[in-house]
Amino acid sequence: MLRQTTLAAAAVYTGVGLHSGQEVHMVLKPAPADTGLVFKRMDIDGQPTIKAVAANVTSTLRATTVEENGCKVFTIEHLMSAFHAMQIDNCYIEIDAEEPPVADGSSLAFFKLMQEAGVQELTAERREIVIDKIYRIDDEEQQRFVMVLPYDGFRVSFTSVNPHKLIGIQYENFAINPETYEKEIAPARTIAYEKEIEALQKMGLGLGGTLESVIVYNDEGWLNPLHYEDELVRHKILDVIGDLRLAGPIRGHVIAVASGHALNTALAKEIQKSLG
Repeated sequence: MLRQTTLAAAAVYTGVGLHSGQEVHMVLKPAPADTGLVFKRMDIDGQPTIKAVAANVTSTLRATTVEENGCKVFTIEHLMSAFHAMQIDNCYIEIDAEEPPVADGSSLAFFKLMQEAGVQELTAERREIVIDKIYRIDDEEQQRFVMVLPYDGFRVSFTSVNPHKLIGIQYENFAINPETYEKEIAPARTIAYEKEIEALQKMGLGLGGTLESVIVYNDEGWLNPLHYEDELVRHKILDVIGDLRLAGPIRGHVIAVASGHALNTALAKEIQKSLG
């Protein structure tokens, strides 16, 4: 029998939010069985909580937002991705702002933070979501889709389609376990097109992004060195792992073409809804 897990000790990380640009202090704390992954807003009176579940998703504009009890947290996908890969079921995430820190734009800092804290096995049985049929979400107009089908393990196959000559079509396929995730996926960072940055910032997005936390490209080339030649598709895999964790820990094969947060979280909602 698989058992639920939590962190063995508290872990602390301080940084800046990618979109808000705000300083944020984050503490990951052990939580008892059946708690789930729960954000706690320490900057608000009463310290309201927000469960990181698909039903609480309220926005997917450039990031995934969850909202409950009259408050929200956004850009949670990198942190959620690390939880999913580390197979951590229960944790309190205390933050004193609306957004977790961006770190270097990947999930590696969070993954290592959880590794250092250690994983504690609990006595309760783990409720893994074993995919027993095909779930699929399509955006026919944009020719995008994401689906998950039965598979004995957790695998992600992703095709990224980008018209830019530097990127084009990228494909990767990984069986997800902590070792593969740390080496092949966790270091993949958020990517932005230089021409879009000013418009994003006028929308109040990307205010905390720098060349230390975002890979930027223009029509001539990359403004900072890549961790991988196909870093974009690896980051897309990182994101889908995080977004689907909102449904719960998944056992299945995820296949996606040009999917983003909107389709990913719609799939998570569909899975969660079918489980009642």
